[in-house]
Amino acid sequence: MSATAGQRLVGRDDELRSLFGHLDGGGSWGRAIGLLGEPGVGKSALQAAVVEHARSLGFTVLTARGSQSETHLPFAGLHQVLRPLLPHVDRLPAMQRDALLACFAMSDSIEVNPFFTFLAVLELLVDSARQAPVLVCLDDVHWMDQPSIDALAFVTRRITSERVIVLCTSRPESLPFTDAHTIEWMELHGIDETASVALLEARAPHLPPAVRDRVLQQARGNPLALLEFATALESGRYAWTELEDDLPMTTRLERAFAARAEHLDPAVRAVLTVAAVDDGDDINDVLAAAQILHGSPLDRAMAQPAFEHGLLTVVGDRYRIVHPLVGSALRRAMPLATRQQAHAALARVLATHPDRAVWHRASSVSGRDEQIAAELEQAADNAQRRGAVASAAAWLERAAALSPDPQSRAARLLSAAELGYQLGRYSQVEQVKAQVTGMTLRPRDRSRLTWLEGVFHDGSTGEPAEVRHLVDMAEHAISAQDFDLAMQLLVGAARRVWWRDPGETVRHEIVQAAQQVGLPAHDPRLLAIYGLSESHEQGSMVIEQLARWPADAGGRPDLAGLLGIAAFCTGDFRRAVGFLSTPVQELRAQGRMSLLAEALAIRSWAEIYLGVFDVASSADEAMRLADETGQSLWAATARIAVALIDAVGRGWDTRHDLLSEAEHVALRTPNAASSLLAGVQLARGIAELGANRHDQAYSELHRVFVPADPAFQRVQQVWMLGFLADAAVHTGRRAEARSVLASMEQIAGVSPSTGSTIALEYSRAVLADRASAESQFQTAMDGAACRLPWHRARVDLAYGSWLRRQRRVVESREPLRAARAAFDAVGARTWARRADQELRATGERGWQPTSNPRELLSPQETQIAELAAQGLSNREIGQRLFLSHRTVGSHLYRMFPKLGVTSRNQLAAALTNHGGQSPPRPPSVI
Repeated sequence: MSATAGQRLVGRDDELRSLFGHLDGGGSWGRAIGLLGEPGVGKSALQAAVVEHARSLGFTVLTARGSQSETHLPFAGLHQVLRPLLPHVDRLPAMQRDALLACFAMSDSIEVNPFFTFLAVLELLVDSARQAPVLVCLDDVHWMDQPSIDALAFVTRRITSERVIVLCTSRPESLPFTDAHTIEWMELHGIDETASVALLEARAPHLPPAVRDRVLQQARGNPLALLEFATALESGRYAWTELEDDLPMTTRLERAFAARAEHLDPAVRAVLTVAAVDDGDDINDVLAAAQILHGSPLDRAMAQPAFEHGLLTVVGDRYRIVHPLVGSALRRAMPLATRQQAHAALARVLATHPDRAVWHRASSVSGRDEQIAAELEQAADNAQRRGAVASAAAWLERAAALSPDPQSRAARLLSAAELGYQLGRYSQVEQVKAQVTGMTLRPRDRSRLTWLEGVFHDGSTGEPAEVRHLVDMAEHAISAQDFDLAMQLLVGAARRVWWRDPGETVRHEIVQAAQQVGLPAHDPRLLAIYGLSESHEQGSMVIEQLARWPADAGGRPDLAGLLGIAAFCTGDFRRAVGFLSTPVQELRAQGRMSLLAEALAIRSWAEIYLGVFDVASSADEAMRLADETGQSLWAATARIAVALIDAVGRGWDTRHDLLSEAEHVALRTPNAASSLLAGVQLARGIAELGANRHDQAYSELHRVFVPADPAFQRVQQVWMLGFLADAAVHTGRRAEARSVLASMEQIAGVSPSTGSTIALEYSRAVLADRASAESQFQTAMDGAACRLPWHRARVDLAYGSWLRRQRRVVESREPLRAARAAFDAVGARTWARRADQELRATGERGWQPTSNPRELLSPQETQIAELAAQGLSNREIGQRLFLSHRTVGSHLYRMFPKLGVTSRNQLAAALTNHGGQSPPRPPSVI
């Protein structure tokens, strides 16, 4: 422990010991720690002690401090952190370097994706940590601009294996990092009475006993209050009676700070006034603006009392307000006219910084002003191009507030809400919508507002009235010839239909409205609407039109995503995987993590329905990215996929944590998301089948087929039919299952989709009577399951089990062996054991499952190993997976011994060493 730091802080030995302990290991393992407490409790003092100790240990220390007047400036906090590292920016990959410089307006303005900026920040910190461990200190992070917070949150999730420690301070009522996995918070309380007395004796030894006792009573262990109350009373600046007020601690501290400035000369007060509203840290800007405000020449020497009275500090040309409460005290005591004059003076001084200047100009006027509103809107565009979407939304809201025309005001508010949607900020969108509701809107803006309704549920609110409202708005857009908006609204309506069925009539209304637009029959938007709304009725036509498209949709990832949705909803899973792989690649290259999570989640389910149970392929990454980007429905969708893959691979009981979390999301979603609940029941049913608990399996699966059940899903029930048939055969419910089969045949019609055909062919075979069973099994083996190892293995298992029950024991062994081998090859261990149990019943013994090196790796390690085996460098892998290159290297270092390899060149062979052969996968998935 640094002796100086330990002596300076009274009553904080335990906290210092804990914080220093994280540093004393040399920062060998990264972590993010937060100090949480009321103003004055000592957060910044503790942080300063940690900084001193870190420097004594050889750490590189990077610091930044949030400011209430800087919250609108995009990346202001991040720039403070990275300022010492920016000379090394040329070492970054070009895409990351350009994104980082553009976000700081240090290069030509380009369209920046914020996630490349975030990755650049991570790489700079990690590269610096190669020379010495890094401590990043963020003081008053609750007042940092949102883009900086987003970037730093991205970093804190990825430093576990790096020599980087992040230490931040925040007030409890304004917690900036809401993700529990981002940061470990330590709550600070006041120091105890003994420490309080010691602090007063050290800093204010001449206080009369009665005054000292009153200060101790009123400060309640708050170190700053102890010192400020004592100093103010000793100097006579603070009235004794003010300590009697039953006011919040923050207010009383502000009064104490304000008392320091009350008797200073007008010139000094002008400097303090400007500093209190300034959004920068250049003392020359403050002095220039203060001179305008004061009306006479003013230099740094004249401002010296502000430094002597402990209100400002300055190092070189950079200044800071000593404590945030000083700034808030000055602003609170400032008349509105004076504050506006200070902003106007800063606007004049900052003419070469147009975005900052217009913000101050906006704060200098009382009424509405269209010219300033338009300039703010332009500044919002600039911020968005720099990747600062959150700041752009704030600028648009400010522009709306200054808009004289109510319709322009509403349009700007809606633009802010749309940016809030991009960021996944539900409360922000709801607040803006509340302002817009009831305002006079232009026709197009009415449609924009309608689209925003329920958008955070991704259509999971399937109330007929809400869906019809979207259709009505789409029809208005069609009348106005705004076909793009009409299709956007109708796709939104169709998404609602998928999550929860509002009924046949409403679904058909969506389709009819889409047909009014007059688009070509192969238009991806139209096919997505058909697939989402009437997958059974329109399935054959959709699949026919999908065949006209190349797998990459002609190089249009946005169209490929829509085609992937259409293919998935109609059960054409091979094409779904093909179409969705294009946007996955493009979205990954563009760093668009939100949309990437959605595409990966849908693709993971297409793979599952094809019988590909590779959690590293899509599901695990979809879950992580959806969590990080705040998309609860897609995170839940991916969780169910991960749990189902786990059920097939190693089995589990029905209390799987991921399923419980997904079910919780579904049940708290308005009107319930039946698609999620159906997935939960499928995962549980498959787990029960794998464990030979057939009664439980039937109970879990049957819920999906009951229209009154929240888990009922009109499309997915067809694809799940085969599992229900499995459970029915073993529980004496064959007749009941045949009735369900007949219903599903009627629903599916003559659909050529993979999902429906496999399910129906399999169910007909296992539910057939003795006379027709063999021919039905042969049809299933030669049918849609033929080229899909998992599905063919299920047919072989069912057929072999049927043969054994018919006392054709010798004949049963061949299909049972084939099933066991195929299940083992695709990683379906629980099902391989089921096949082996059947074989043992025929008298065959001695099988052992083959080893699969992939089982030794985590899903993320598997992804890294596969990319490294393809020849990608650590930096290239890191950019694809949004990790630092050093994290990639650490993963490879740890996985080499697991796989028994010593170089990257051996990875490909090690990953395919699975009983002498690679796990079979459907051709279109490879």
